[in-house]
Amino acid sequence: MKHLALALAIAGLLNPALAAPKKAAKAPKPTKTAQEILAASPASHWRGLDPENTLLMELANSQGNGQVIIELAPRFAPGHAANIRALARAGYWDGLAIVRVQDNFVTQWGDPDGEDAAKARPLPAGAQAKLPAEFSVPLDRIGKAAGFTRLPDKEGWAPRTGFAEGFPVAADPKAGKAWLAHCYGMVGAGRSDAPDSSNGTELYAVIGQAPRGLDLNITVVGRVLKGMEHLAALPRGTAAMGFYDKPEQRTGIQRVRLLANVAPTERPALQVLKTDSSTWTQLLDARRHRGGWFVHSPGYIDVCSATVPTRPTPPEPAQAPR
Repeated sequence: MKHLALALAIAGLLNPALAAPKKAAKAPKPTKTAQEILAASPASHWRGLDPENTLLMELANSQGNGQVIIELAPRFAPGHAANIRALARAGYWDGLAIVRVQDNFVTQWGDPDGEDAAKARPLPAGAQAKLPAEFSVPLDRIGKAAGFTRLPDKEGWAPRTGFAEGFPVAADPKAGKAWLAHCYGMVGAGRSDAPDSSNGTELYAVIGQAPRGLDLNITVVGRVLKGMEHLAALPRGTAAMGFYDKPEQRTGIQRVRLLANVAPTERPALQVLKTDSSTWTQLLDARRHRGGWFVHSPGYIDVCSATVPTRPTPPEPAQAPR
C-alpha cells in the first residue's frame, strides 16, 4: 500500500492532471455596496461632459420627449467623430427617424430614404461622404494619456480588456491594436458590405446582449450615457432585421445637437465616473464579489458587465459671506 501511495504521488507530480485539486481561494467578503462606494467617492473622481464630443438627441416617443445623451469617442474613431460633429451642427438628423429596432440587438436611426439617391437628405457642408473604416487603433493610443485601466479578468473575445476614458476597450498586444467593445449602450456607425462604407449618418445603439462578434467589423463611435430607456423600449420593427415597414411605425427625431451648440443653461447637468480612479477599482471589486441577496458570488466580471456610472452634477457649495 505504501508503494502504491508513493507511485500515485510521483504520478501526480509528473502529471498535473492526476494531482489532487488545489483548494480554490476564498473570495473576499464585500465590505461595501456599490451604492456606498459611489456615495463616498470624492468630487475629483468625477468628470463633466465634453461639449465638443457629446450629442443631445431628442425623440418624440409615446411617453413624450425623450432625451438621449451620447458621448463620442474621438480617440478611437477620429474621422467618424469629426463627421458626426459636422452633421449635428448642421441639424442633419433633425426630422429624421428611428428606422430599425431589432429585439435583443440594436436600435438604428438615420434617413428613411437614404437608399434612394433622389430622395436622400444631402450631406451638409463640412461632412464627408466617404471615410476610412476605423475598426481599431494602435495599442499605444490607449496608454497613460487615455487613463487605461486593465481588467484582470480573462475573457474569450480578446487577450486584454479594460476601460479608457469611460469606454469599454478590448486589445490584442501581439497585433498591437485596441478597439471599442460592442457592449450594451455602445453606439456604432452602420455600414453596407464594403468595410469603408460608413460615414456616421446612420447610427445604432446596442440594446441587447453584447454582440461581441461585431467587434473589429464596424466602427464604434461612442456610447449612450443617459436615456437608453428611450431607445431600448421602442416597439420592435416588423420587417426583416427589425426595420419598420410603415412610416407611421417610426419614432421621429426632433433634433440632434452638439452640446457645444446648446445654451449652457439648457445643457444636461451630468457627471461621469473616471475609470482611472480608485472609486472605479472599488466598484469593480464590489461587482465581482457580491454579498447580501447573492447566494453565489461570481468572483468575475467582463468588460461588458461593468457599466460606468453617471450622476447629476452636484450643486456648487454656497459661498460664505465676506
